[in-house]
Amino acid sequence: MNTILAYAIPEESHSVIETALSEKGKIVFCSGRENLLRQLKQKEYDLVFLFLEDAHLEMSLFLEVSKRIPHAPIILVSHEENAETVVEALRNGAFDYLVHPVSVARYEVATNKAFENRALRNEIAYLRHKQDIVYHFDDVIAFSPTMKQVLKSLEKFSRTDSTILITGATGTGKSFLSGTVHYNSPRKNKPFIKINCANIPEDLLESELFGHERGAFTGAEKLRVGRFEQASGGTLFLDEIGEISLSLQTKLLRVLEEKCFERVGGNKTIYADVRVIAATNKDLPEQIRKGKFREDLYYRINVLPIRLPSLRERGQCLLPLAQSFLIKYANSLGSNVRGFTDSALEHIKNYSWPGNIRQLANTIERAVILEEDLLVGTYNLSLPAERIRNTEDDSHSLASGGSLVGQEKELIINALEECLWVQKNAAEKLGISPRALNYKVKKFEITHPNWRKHR
Repeated sequence: MNTILAYAIPEESHSVIETALSEKGKIVFCSGRENLLRQLKQKEYDLVFLFLEDAHLEMSLFLEVSKRIPHAPIILVSHEENAETVVEALRNGAFDYLVHPVSVARYEVATNKAFENRALRNEIAYLRHKQDIVYHFDDVIAFSPTMKQVLKSLEKFSRTDSTILITGATGTGKSFLSGTVHYNSPRKNKPFIKINCANIPEDLLESELFGHERGAFTGAEKLRVGRFEQASGGTLFLDEIGEISLSLQTKLLRVLEEKCFERVGGNKTIYADVRVIAATNKDLPEQIRKGKFREDLYYRINVLPIRLPSLRERGQCLLPLAQSFLIKYANSLGSNVRGFTDSALEHIKNYSWPGNIRQLANTIERAVILEEDLLVGTYNLSLPAERIRNTEDDSHSLASGGSLVGQEKELIINALEECLWVQKNAAEKLGISPRALNYKVKKFEITHPNWRKHR
């Protein structure tokens, strides 16, 4: 729930503000300069109404409040209606300027605009690049029964506020589908913030999630708003949640249970109404047994679990996905490529795709860039021959007692041995990204004396 501070508002107007804003957040009335500054030090506010008897003479108070809460909108209220004073206030950062007495409708309009503006600023701050999202479940390519059931479940989940845990191998579309869930939820008009917990060093991840106060640590030259605060009212996607350290898991559990936290280096409690979608490619129950993941956090995020199938498990989707990626990249790159040769289609169908949809997309993008004809041929697909096998080979292998997991581990070890245990070269040989190979190495607990010990 939003917290609104109303400073020095005349008592006869308290009922007006309560009528206008009681459904928009918790309202705290206070008076006295020292009391105001103490309130701002002890608690975080999402919006401040600042009543100044003489706005021009008391502008210093506004500037001090603005300095203490630079991220929160401040709306000035005053008897004064001088145009120069209004301009001065807005130029110094006031979000709006209201002339007392203020009507219920005017309070409502000003508050709605302030919250909308804050949400937009928060979302833009972290929107590093255009989100690759399908906004409607009907537009997601799903021809296999398994994937159809997944989408049916996610569509139901999207209508709730409960935490979702998406599991599945690297590249199966966990991040992609989290956006579809958000934009089909009641929170679709609020921020959708994504963070990959594996890509951020542990000592910086806490600040990234919860923000930090100025001077909290070396290099913290200004206040920073964290991802939870940025996502307030909307959805926060925590990718690779299995990579979070145990100490940070404890703090995350508190946020999920109590909807509140403090910034690094701060003591003010901040409340954030956030719907969390978590994702991981790790076996969390196994991580719990190893003492690497908190059991209570697992039960807290595993409210609505869903597992995304690998590309091998959704064979009916493979060629439609390949064609969809081809059209997408051809259009964005201005290429004349419009399809695949029959041989290329056979290679796509028979390849094992260990990197799943992400590997398929990267392969098609590279092929479209390299291809000079209208149809992509096998050469420009650049698929490792040893990973292309026919269905008879697979059936025989499985009938002989083998398993896909065992075969995958064996293929990885063989590739590493051939590349003298250089992971980058082995990843290229396997046709997957170094990051995907690193996950597989950790998953199968593959080690080598020349490697640094895996954490």
